[in-house]
Amino acid sequence: MKANEANLLEFMRKAPQFVIPIFQRPYSWEEAECEQLWSDLLRAGADAQIPTHFMGSVVYIEETLNQVTRQSPLLVIDGQQRLTTVTLLLEALAQGIGEGEPVAGFSAKKLRSYYLSNPLEDGNDAYKLLLGQADRDTLLSLLHSDKAMPVEPSERILANFAYFKSQLANCGEDLPQLCAGLAKLMVVDVSLKRGEDNPQLIFESMNSTGRELSQADLIRNFVLMDLAPERQRSVYEAGWRPMELEFGQEAYSKYFDAFMRHYLTLKSGEIPNVREVYEAFKRFRGSNPEQSIEDLLADINRYASHYCRMALHSEPDPQLKAAFTDLGELRVDVAYPFLLELYDDYAAGLFSREDFLTAVRLIESYVFRRSVCAIPTNSLNKTFATAAKSLRKDDYLTSVEAHFQQLSSYKRFPNDSEFLGDLQQRDLYNLRSRSYWLRRLENKGRKEPVPIGEFTIEHIMPQNPDLSTEWQVALGPDWKRIQEARLHSLGNLTLTGYNSEYSDKPFQVKRDMEGGFRHSPLHLNDGLGELEDWNEEAIIARATRLSKRGREIWRAPDLPPEVLAEYLPATPDATSYTIDNHPNLAAGKPMRTVFDAFRREILDLDPAVSEEFLKLYVAYKAETNFVDIVPQVSRLRVAINMDFPEIYDPRGICVDVTNKGRWGNGNVEVHLNSVDDISYIMGLVRQSFEKQMDGEVVA
Repeated sequence: MKANEANLLEFMRKAPQFVIPIFQRPYSWEEAECEQLWSDLLRAGADAQIPTHFMGSVVYIEETLNQVTRQSPLLVIDGQQRLTTVTLLLEALAQGIGEGEPVAGFSAKKLRSYYLSNPLEDGNDAYKLLLGQADRDTLLSLLHSDKAMPVEPSERILANFAYFKSQLANCGEDLPQLCAGLAKLMVVDVSLKRGEDNPQLIFESMNSTGRELSQADLIRNFVLMDLAPERQRSVYEAGWRPMELEFGQEAYSKYFDAFMRHYLTLKSGEIPNVREVYEAFKRFRGSNPEQSIEDLLADINRYASHYCRMALHSEPDPQLKAAFTDLGELRVDVAYPFLLELYDDYAAGLFSREDFLTAVRLIESYVFRRSVCAIPTNSLNKTFATAAKSLRKDDYLTSVEAHFQQLSSYKRFPNDSEFLGDLQQRDLYNLRSRSYWLRRLENKGRKEPVPIGEFTIEHIMPQNPDLSTEWQVALGPDWKRIQEARLHSLGNLTLTGYNSEYSDKPFQVKRDMEGGFRHSPLHLNDGLGELEDWNEEAIIARATRLSKRGREIWRAPDLPPEVLAEYLPATPDATSYTIDNHPNLAAGKPMRTVFDAFRREILDLDPAVSEEFLKLYVAYKAETNFVDIVPQVSRLRVAINMDFPEIYDPRGICVDVTNKGRWGNGNVEVHLNSVDDISYIMGLVRQSFEKQMDGEVVA
């Protein structure tokens, strides 16, 4: 590797050609980066005390070995964003200057001949910069007006070129400073040597100025960079480019990282950290070395197509599209690994479209019922990550229903009794998904859904804490309690297009006025026109009626016991142990009092925590063991299921037992011999529990 400081314009002038390899991400700088560059150029150009302005590095490797008859183009490993942006600015400047030379060295002819083209060459060799496929034709059409703009041009290229054109149109007396600033631009010229330097490792270590590399950028480069040029082009065209096109320019940069995380979760059963998807991909690839790159990309492509249909609204089936839209409104991203498995099996014909739709709606019901019942949503990602293991593909839908019906404790699918009770009483107005549930209730049974965006939410009993005399009389002497308890509940909420007209008017006025409840076409307002009064009894009655509609919309699985029994997981025979099997915990022993106090604290962490007595220790689990206790004569040896570097232990009492034989799980050990130390050690235990339960909020 050779690294030298270089003037950017001179560097561009001397280089034969810059080629952006197909493994590079598309051009991605946005207006904010262009604004910063423009500001830096004017500041550097106006200040004689600033001799240079450093812009970053350009890392490249020669495409082939140079020959006497032809100098090889430079394949850009890092620096595409800077080179492209400066190229756009120089072309905008050339178009703005016209035929003159207002600043020495800055005429349209010189800008184009020195920095934008190779005027004595033909074809693609005539251009100083050749971008990747997604951007190339757009840039070339800007550089040469006789080249037609592609049907789907690069949005970022056009937007940033338009920004520079606009700035130059209003540049006025700042033009000399701009040109002076351009002349001061410096880069680090980093040349790699074929056969000696590893472009992928260098690429990973580079942090490009302006926009951080996405996980997808790193993955694409990892897949393509080391392939021979012809195979590289073939793999990109057949394997990666179709995904870029299916996602579209904006969605690709926004959603592709998330898709890859879901794909890897499905394939590996492990959930990668959102910022470590690339590392997870490398591990996944390393575990399947026999699979060709072509086959791997074909597999990713297939699931990417499923994802686009579900998450990006490209599903052609209207009923499935509506179901995916509803899931999207619930922000149920954590379900996508399971949904990808379902969609792939549906696409393969393993179960019918009707059963697939039912399964998708069951996932929707599961998430929404849990939200209404205020069941914590942490660890839902783990619930969905492992759900596919329970599928029986010879009886697909039944196995899906059985899986959900068997979930218990904090994973449970709320039954009708729990759901109806909470749906009728809970504050639904401040539920994040309120527009979703109102729309679903309104459109139940409608063949032509009502777009509820045209309406606003109406509190039939007003929100105003100073209720009018008419409302106080209607509600009775207990009106204050009724308003506090029922204001935001299901029975008191509806939709209207006349919210401002209704205001805090008495119920009878809201009912009978033009556009009032008596004349409303909305199903949510059915029956309001026939009521004489609006009071707690009426609110409860309406909530009961609407909740029954909700039970039909958000259905729970209800397999008969004999069917469900066929899907119960086999339980291995095991010897049953109790506290009586631990002599050091016998009544009257020194550690019994400490153990009883400690176990209460652990079990109080969350209803999800379970206790299991084993032969030599006591295990406490949520998803799996997060802390184990080995009872000893004069102390409790506590095994915390974390890696030692992860634990925060201000007192320094934890012991690293990594690779040491111990009963219990985890690499952290701490000793407890007094109730006085329980509070501090619970702080350590809580770290393990929260790490295990850590998940993404979805509703």
